[in-house]
Amino acid sequence: MLDWNEYRNELKGRIGEFGKLSPETLKGYLTLSGAGVQTNHLDAKSRELIGLAVAVTTRCDGCITVHVDAALKHGASRQEIAEALGVAVALNAGAALVYSARVMDAVAAHPAST
Repeated sequence: MLDWNEYRNELKGRIGEFGKLSPETLKGYLTLSGAGVQTNHLDAKSRELIGLAVAVTTRCDGCITVHVDAALKHGASRQEIAEALGVAVALNAGAALVYSARVMDAVAAHPAST
């Protein structure tokens, strides 16, 4: 298995290097990342649980390690994390179901369909 703590530290270093090469890109990302804090309609733990679910659906290992760290620091329990991941699993299954319907629609619309 991956050493998530080492990976997170290495990733932060690489992102820092990227930020030196493209500071406005990193600045824009940080602005987007901090937008929820500005409105504060959701608490930090809820935002991190959503972040974990999205990290799974987008298959982003870097997002996983960063949001696990933050979620735990904001008091998320293993059970809360598992529930958020259950939402991600359901959404991925739902998306596959919706796109399966789209495939069947494309098959029905194809001239070679019988």
